[in-house]
Order: sequence, then C-alpha cells, then structure tokens
Amino acid sequence: MSVRVELDKGTVSTTGKKRLKVALCGNPNAGKTCIFNALTGSRQHVGNWAGVTVEKKEGYTGFGDYEIEIVDLPGTYSLTAFSMEELVARDFIIKEDPDVVINVIDSTNLERNLYLTTQLIELGCKAVIALNMSDEAKHKGIHIDNRKLGELLGMPVVETVGTKGTGIRDLLREAVAVYEAKEPLSRHIHINYGPEVEEEIRKIQAELRKDPALTEIFSTRWLAVKLLEHDKQVSAEIGSDAARRENILKQVETSHAHIEKILNEESEIIFADARYGFIKGTVHETFTHRTMDRVTISDKIDKVLTNRVLGIPILIGLLWVMFQTTFKLGAYPMDWIDALVGHISGFISSVMPDGLVKELVVDGIVSGIGGVVVFLPNILILFFFISIFEDTGYMARAAFIMDRVMHTLGLHGKSFIPMIMGFGCNTTAIMGTRSLENKTDRLLTILINPLISCSARLPVYILLAGAFFGNNAGNVIFSVYMTGIVLAILMGQLFRKTLFKGEAAPFVMELPPYRIPLLKSVLIHMWEKGSIFLRKVGGIILAASVIIWFLMTFPRTPDDPLNPVSKMDKMEKSYAGQVGKFIEPVLKPLGFGWRGGVALITGIAAKEIVVSTFGVLYQVDDTEGAKSEGLRTALKIDMTPISALSFMLFTLIYIPCMGTLGMMNRELGSIKWTFFAVGYSMLLAWGIAFITYQGGTLLGFK
Repeated sequence: MSVRVELDKGTVSTTGKKRLKVALCGNPNAGKTCIFNALTGSRQHVGNWAGVTVEKKEGYTGFGDYEIEIVDLPGTYSLTAFSMEELVARDFIIKEDPDVVINVIDSTNLERNLYLTTQLIELGCKAVIALNMSDEAKHKGIHIDNRKLGELLGMPVVETVGTKGTGIRDLLREAVAVYEAKEPLSRHIHINYGPEVEEEIRKIQAELRKDPALTEIFSTRWLAVKLLEHDKQVSAEIGSDAARRENILKQVETSHAHIEKILNEESEIIFADARYGFIKGTVHETFTHRTMDRVTISDKIDKVLTNRVLGIPILIGLLWVMFQTTFKLGAYPMDWIDALVGHISGFISSVMPDGLVKELVVDGIVSGIGGVVVFLPNILILFFFISIFEDTGYMARAAFIMDRVMHTLGLHGKSFIPMIMGFGCNTTAIMGTRSLENKTDRLLTILINPLISCSARLPVYILLAGAFFGNNAGNVIFSVYMTGIVLAILMGQLFRKTLFKGEAAPFVMELPPYRIPLLKSVLIHMWEKGSIFLRKVGGIILAASVIIWFLMTFPRTPDDPLNPVSKMDKMEKSYAGQVGKFIEPVLKPLGFGWRGGVALITGIAAKEIVVSTFGVLYQVDDTEGAKSEGLRTALKIDMTPISALSFMLFTLIYIPCMGTLGMMNRELGSIKWTFFAVGYSMLLAWGIAFITYQGGTLLGFK
C-alpha cells in the first residue's frame, strides 16, 4: 500500500494519480451510507469532525487517472445550521471547497429530498445527483425523467441502487466529467425569488462585493439570501472590519424591512415558499407516478411487524434471538481465541525468567488483555444484528412500535432510537439525542440512556452467566438487557412527573421502506464498531491492566520461610486490596466482596476493564489454554449464582464509563445534571442489587 499525503487540489498523489475531493451529502434514510460503502469499500476510516463529536467518515477510491477522496457528510434535511450536523455539512462545503458534491436523493421521496438540493444550488457548488433506490421507485410505478431533471437543476443525474452497487461507476464518471467541465448539463442556475426580493438581493450583493475577503470564500448571492433569512452563523462571519460590517448589516435591515412591508410576510417564509415552488415545478416536469392499487411489500410487512398487538412481542422476540445468538454462536470463536491466549501465556511463562517483569507480562498484561479480547466475537455478532436492524429499516419500526410506551414518559418514539443505539455504545447514543428538537426530551433521554446496556458490559455478562448459569446463560443475559429497558422506562416516568413536567413535542415518525441489507455494508458497520473495541484493548484496557497489576502487587510483602504469606494475603494487603477492603462493608449486602468492588471501581474507566481486573485479581493458571474456564472456576470462590446476578445488575446500572460521562456533561450542558446522573445511578444500582441478592437468598436461591 502506498503512502498517501495531503495535497492541494489539482496536485498529484504519491501513487502518480491526480487527486479529487468529493463530498457526499443527502437526507437521512436516502441510502447515503450504502453509496459511501459501495464507493469506498474497505478503504475508509471513521473519526470525529474537529472540535465536535459528530461522526466523520472518509474513504478512497480510484477512477481513471484520479485518486478520489470521498467525505461522507452528516445526514441532514437542509443546510440552515439549526443543528450541529447541518453546520458541519455546510461549513465543509463552503470552507473546504470540495471539487464535486454528490447529492444522494431517495427516488421514492423526490419532492422532500430536493429541498437540500435547492440549497446546494444556492451555494453554487459543482454537483451530481445520485438518484438512489431507483429500483424501489420503479417497483412503486414511479418514473423520473433523469435528463429533464438534470437540465432543470443544472447538474447531471445518475440512477443508483446503493445496496447493490448499481450505478456507482457511472456516478464516478459524472463526478470526474463535472470537475473537468466536460458535462454539458452542469451549469449554475438561480432560484428566482420574485422581482422585489431579487432587487434587494442585488443591493446586498453590491455591499458584499466591497469586501474582497468575503468574495474569496462565499457566493455573494448565497450570503445575501442567508442574511435576509437572519442566519446567525453567517451574520457573525461577515465584514473584515467594523465599518464594512455596519454598512452590510444596515443594507440587510433596510432590505428586510422593505421585503416584509411589500409582501406582508416574513422573509424566511418567502424564501422557503420560493424554494418549494421551484421544487414543485421541477417535480411536475419530471415526475410521473402510475397509480397502483396493490399494497406494497413494505405495507404488508408493516401490517405484522408494527401491529398494535404483535409489534412489541415481535420486537422482544427479535432482541431475544439477538442475545441468544450473541452468546451461543459467539462461544465457538471465543473458545478458539481463549485457547490461543492460553498458549501465548504458557509460552511467555516458559521462556521468561522469574521476576517482576514476567509477573507484569503474564499476570498483568496477558491476563488483563486476554481476559477481554476473547469476547471480540460476541461483540461483533451483537453489532452485526444492530447493523441489520438499521439497514433493513426495522430500527425506525422499533421506534414506531415503542411510541405508545414512550408516551408514558412524555416522550415520543423517536427517543427510543438512541435507546436502541445504546446497545452498541451509550456515548454515541447520547450523541444521537441531538436529533430530538425539544430540549426537555433531550435531557430526559440522556439521563435514562446509560440504563441501556452497552456492548462494553457484554463481556461481564458472558463471563458471569457462563460461569453460573450454564445452558440458561443466554436467557439470563437477555433478562439483564430487558431489565435495563424496563428501568429506563420507569425512571423516565419518575423524572417526567417530578423534574420534567410538561407535554412532549409533537413529531411525525418517518418509516423508510424495507430494504434487503447489503452484506458488504453490514460487515463494514460491524467492523467499524468492533475496531473501536480493539482500540480500547490496545489503549485504555492495556494501560488499566498494568495499573491494576501494580496496585495488586505493591507494596511487596516479604516472604518469611518460617511463616509464609499466602498469595491471597498479599493481594489483600496490596493498595488495591486495601481499597477493596475499605468499601467491602457496603458491598457485602449485595453478595460480593472486595475483589468485586475493585473490579467495579476500575470499570468506571471502561466496563470491559471489569473482566480484565478479574483476570489480574484471580491470576488463574492459564498455561494450558483454558483461561476463561479457569477464571470462571475461580469466581465461584467469592460468588454464587444469585450474587453473580446481583453483580451483573449492579454493572448494568451503576456509573457509566468515563467516555459516556464526558459526553453526558457536554450534552447536558451542566455539571450539576452530570453529578445527578452519577448519584441516582449509584443509589439505583445498590437498591436493585440489594433486592436481588437478599430477596433471592430469602427465596432459597444460591
């Protein structure tokens, strides 16, 4: 693989090919991610945009003489900068100046999707339309005159089916043609806002052109429109000096007052109406829909899956299948990795001389990391199911099904999507609450989201359920996850009645059509999330394992030949042991002792570390390749089935990881709310674990 360096536009990469930067934008549910995956395949990486936590995807592909960088912008319905996603997308198109923008449009929802297109037209960027899901449109009797549509929009139109990779090469061909100015349909057009408005736009443009610093970056027409729409972000950036800024804003206010006086309407509505008028005319010229009496396949499926009676049982059943498969199927590769870790440990033990370094490597690093990495298959399977739910369109149905339940919290079904996302990661799920327009809905959803069990807790459940519940382990894990959902609903009801009184904001749930997921796309999603787990293993979990080993090893207790100190006594006298013993009285009523307490404390950094801590604390002999089995046997020294269940529930509920806490503090906008979340989760965790252990003991469960 050749080394790639950042190059200016029009330069040549180290591969000898010319470089082209393409931005991918579109509405949510338009199939943009499928297009991105089809374009880039495995040549992609995921991070965050600088300064914000919105996800950033970049990938690469080749076409002819070009190496093409594809930047997948956040899904958004417009570029008005009302949300962080809209601001990120708009700033990239304006300030990063991509060579070409590919606008992904859902063919079955042409009118709605074209609103974003009108804003791309106003920005004056070179663009290509990817008319996606064209197979679904044809199936519904929809015909779109692509050539005519391209002529009206001033940009070429390519039919695509992202899930099948159809039209991808044509899309790249058109992008290159637009960049090279060889596409006859590519031209700059204006959306006409009427003579009165156009006259005022020209007046503002005249003032803007007096500032060369603005004209180098922005289209003056776009700036004028945004200023008349009272766009705060744009207003903050105009004028390289105070005098010029004052003159521009003075003209804007004069023009704004004139427009509203003449047309007797707010300027924002005037512009929106003009755009929708342009869209309506475009659709009328290019769109025909053959009337079909038959019910679509999606409608037929929805009659069952979203049925008022069957919907929730089916959802619960699918979640049960997901967790059963995660445990049962994941057990096979888990055993293989477990054996490999054991052999590695045995090999290191046989070649390294005795001493602190050997103890660090074998008892610290290998025991800590090895105890966690064996759960990678289970986590990949979990994310495989979540990706299937998202790509088929069932995730939106889950939110729709839960709408009635969520209304008991004073929320709507849209709040359930971040809860489902929480099965993967609470941090990203809390980021997902930005899609909720109402601040109260957002705060409430954030506070209850950590009660949804994330994938980081899964290794803890698999370890303990496998050790104490045998063939019923899958059902126990499923019950723990369902407990999290139930507690989230109950706590949400309590908070709504006490802290967040009021009605939920109205919301119309959008149900995209069902789609057959593209295996390639599902596997990419699965690996993206799995790689996050592996990065944790190589970073925070490795560091934590070394720190835990140090705390368990020091201070060193000298051996006395006449009165030898047992390994257990040494651990109890270590720094970690002293902390564990200090908090043990609080944990005893819950059924677990000081070692469980130490594991829970380290788990605040990342929940996977609970398992690696157990690996270091118990230091089982894994030289024969049976590390997990040895650890499960060792756990029975301190726990019984009922105390193991108590520990699992405590892990589910208590303080979320540091990453989630940081995201909560950022999104809640208040350290007080963050401390409140920590406090209520600790009290709730202790109470549920106490009831479980004490109640189970009274009933004779051991």
